[in-house]
Amino acid sequence: MAKKIFIIGHTFPEPTTTAAGSRMMQLIKLFIKEGYQVTFGSTASTSDKSADLHILGITSENLKLNDPSFDVLITKLQPNIVLFDRYITEEQFGWRVAEYCPNALRILDTEDLHFLRKARQTSFKKYGNLNDLQLYTDTAKRELASILRSDVSLIISEIEMALLIDTFHIPKGLLQYVPFLPESLAETTRTFPKYEERNGFIAIGNFYHAPNVDSVKWLHQEIWPAIRKQLPEATLSIYGAYAPQQILELHSERNGFFIKGWAPSVQEVMCAARICLAPIRFGAGLKGKLLDAMYYGTPAVTTTIGAEGMYGAGKDAGGIEDDVVRFTNCAVTLYSEKRDWLVSQQAGFDILDSRFNTEVHSRSLLDKILRISEALVIHRNNNFMGQILQYHTLQASKYMSKWIESKNQESL
Repeated sequence: MAKKIFIIGHTFPEPTTTAAGSRMMQLIKLFIKEGYQVTFGSTASTSDKSADLHILGITSENLKLNDPSFDVLITKLQPNIVLFDRYITEEQFGWRVAEYCPNALRILDTEDLHFLRKARQTSFKKYGNLNDLQLYTDTAKRELASILRSDVSLIISEIEMALLIDTFHIPKGLLQYVPFLPESLAETTRTFPKYEERNGFIAIGNFYHAPNVDSVKWLHQEIWPAIRKQLPEATLSIYGAYAPQQILELHSERNGFFIKGWAPSVQEVMCAARICLAPIRFGAGLKGKLLDAMYYGTPAVTTTIGAEGMYGAGKDAGGIEDDVVRFTNCAVTLYSEKRDWLVSQQAGFDILDSRFNTEVHSRSLLDKILRISEALVIHRNNNFMGQILQYHTLQASKYMSKWIESKNQESL
């Protein structure tokens, strides 16, 4: 019997614009390699930057909220696994999956912990620092409830694993650490441009993501002027889709500050630059830009928040600084000193090999899926709180949805 997985996406994946899109494509390719038939559905529309799922043999479905067409679809599909892309999709469709496909393993891919990211953003906006985080919020209640209702949740960062287990007492058996799963890059194929062949700095990130907007503003206001004072001929190329007007207006050829928009090829722009700058002051999860920088041999200077969960204790692939002066000096030194640059580049390769071994993390995830699937009833009984939340959510969401369906029918 064919193995089938139904992925319910928050959006259709855009791997060239967001780390979340890259992450989703990594998971999709993992399941395809394992022999699963993949169906991908979302309530969102595709864009010109959405991945072409059809060429991978994936069936795409446009889903409707509060509509019985989903019940018909999942009853017909009868997948072995349903994967929810972020807790919001689990809230929207989890009760329907539980009712119409009760034996399917329900996996939640958190991407990052939204309540943590939101708490940090709120604290930074209010106080200018992260010293007074309010974690016990309504968003936390919703996301943690979603984790408890699911059979297993994929957590992208070790820091977030520890937070869930130590602070919120989520059972470890419900969680699986799955960082980014980059394609293997054998040592002999690492033939990227050399130090002398690279020029300028790069910053990259999707501008729908608030930390990236703040990062570019901080670069423009404080960090880049300080770097240019020491390196007057240096340039900074800033890439990212969906840049708002406030970012576009920062473009300044005179100051070597170039807003270049979406980059069709991250490899091309990352390999052309000598240093990646990622002054992230709030956020959560892992930073795809730092993974790309290591992958393409580009040393990066980032912050404590940017480096969180990326490098491991006492390691980095360039520099970790939160102070403007130290951040600037680190960037200038790496840019100017070939020996330091080469050491940082090699450190990035070593970190990739040790912490982002796709084969190791993939096998760990697949083994856990198999173990839970073979004893699903026992697994769920051991998480009886999750069954309680599932029961009450099913009742509340079901009847609210049925009421909305009825109202929608009346309006036709």
